[in-house]
Amino acid sequence: MTQYAQAKQVLEQAEMIYSAADIQQAIDKLAEQINARFKAVTQPVIVLPVMNGGLILSGQLITRFNFPVEIDYLHATRYRNETSGSDLQWKVKPQCSLENRILLVIDDIFDEGHTLHAVLEYCKAENAQQVFSAVLVEKNHPRAKAPIKSDFIGLQVEDRYVFGFGMDYKGYHRNLNAIYAVCE
Repeated sequence: MTQYAQAKQVLEQAEMIYSAADIQQAIDKLAEQINARFKAVTQPVIVLPVMNGGLILSGQLITRFNFPVEIDYLHATRYRNETSGSDLQWKVKPQCSLENRILLVIDDIFDEGHTLHAVLEYCKAENAQQVFSAVLVEKNHPRAKAPIKSDFIGLQVEDRYVFGFGMDYKGYHRNLNAIYAVCE
């Protein structure tokens, strides 16, 4: 069976855990919290979506911000279209200077937090003034997590493999407007 055929089969058998409406409500809530946090900033916030997972959330979330932003991006990955992570691979680092800037890193999911932790540490090493993070989904599980927390979290999920709305299944299904869990 090809990966494409497998991805189609996984979607057919998957359980929807958050609908498009649920996600839009969560994004509205995230935007409200982020707008409240940054309403008094005296410089533009640099928004850094983490590719590829953070792309979908960032595109919708940024349009709800009511404070000045600059947009750059970064691409750091541990999954490489697989279902489990390995060492972090930097594909693209931000192009603008992060020094003395306020940053908002946006990603799709906080699972164990290793990717986000490495990204935040990189931003701090580049002498960012402040670094914040927002994720659409935080996964609840007993496994060890990186020693960080995301500042803004949209939704919580059980310890299942989830995909849709930026999160992929072996490179597929990031485009779905709902979040699904792979059936065991």
